[in-house]
Amino acid sequence: MSQKIAITALASISPLGSKPHEIWNNYLNLRHCFTKQFLDHQDTLVGAINNDDTIAIQKLSESDSKYKSLDKTVLLAISTSRNAMAQAGWAKGDDFGINIGSSRGATDLFEKHHKEYLDTGKAQTLASPTTTLGNISSWVAHDLQSSGPEISHSITCSTALHSLLNGIAWLKAGMATKFLVGGSEAPLTDFTIGQMRALKIYYKSEEEFPNRALDLEKKQNTMILGEGASICCLELGEKENALAYVEAIGYATEILEHNISISAEATCFQKSMKMALQNTNPKEVDVIVMHAPGTKAGDLTEYKAIQKIFGEALPLLTTNKWKIGHTFGTSGMLSIELAIMMIQNNQFIPVPFAITQKQTKPIVKVLVNAVGFGGNAVSILVSI
Repeated sequence: MSQKIAITALASISPLGSKPHEIWNNYLNLRHCFTKQFLDHQDTLVGAINNDDTIAIQKLSESDSKYKSLDKTVLLAISTSRNAMAQAGWAKGDDFGINIGSSRGATDLFEKHHKEYLDTGKAQTLASPTTTLGNISSWVAHDLQSSGPEISHSITCSTALHSLLNGIAWLKAGMATKFLVGGSEAPLTDFTIGQMRALKIYYKSEEEFPNRALDLEKKQNTMILGEGASICCLELGEKENALAYVEAIGYATEILEHNISISAEATCFQKSMKMALQNTNPKEVDVIVMHAPGTKAGDLTEYKAIQKIFGEALPLLTTNKWKIGHTFGTSGMLSIELAIMMIQNNQFIPVPFAITQKQTKPIVKVLVNAVGFGGNAVSILVSI
């Protein structure tokens, strides 16, 4: 890209925690972050936020009478956006855009309102405004008192990276100088877990590492759902406080063969990676943070796409879903966070049961992949 796009802040809440040092320390250990909740009529492993962050979100809900009616997806977005804005040095009332997406939106609240309607035959007054997808960015904008555009969208599991693409487009068009982008997801509900089990992609057996993301020889699907929000601040040009820069972007779709299908060699990923690397020698890419959700087809097809683009000289490959699960619309930005942390600390975070790869040079450029139902692939190249 001709103009640099700086990432001047990145904040998150996930099963890894919400403080940068806490998140990095959790990446350094070889334990997963899954806990059990009673969902879909049985004890179920999920990637839930920790107790301290749960208490903080509850306090946020109680801090304002209007916030008590908001879904957890919105509250996670508000809390994380506050942290990102403070980190970037932005002030309340500044002119910046907001684009925070979600695959599912206000899942928990929608299910509760719908159940109440079935039980009583009446819908609550706030049922509609508090369950719309646009509810996320509009409440974040209200909380931060921003004066720029407010955008919410769903592009399934690549939602957060599409938010990043959209923020970049606004900056490049000269329609904004700062943009807050990311994703928020709170899908740990009975019906959502039930849907994943109906697709036959949720984990079934418990072992040391129940989500086998990047295990290319697994015989069954092992996806586990997680919750969280991840938000970054984008600014145009070089910035002294830049954590990293978005060096290049790529995106693509492919023709649907099935509602959740992806082609055998992930044509969409091949196209998105080619686009992101059109001005970069593939040998310069040090690490790829894969989407790799822990499904048989999803992991293997992405790996085959990487082989098509990089040949035998593969970069280091990793994913965070074996540790925190698949956070749907948030997942891509959590992968950006992992990429930046590896660059900052010059340390590769491997998948403990995957093919052994050793870091032999400094980590400077990291490619991040995400894809959702329908083959909506995004590839982002970040560097220092």
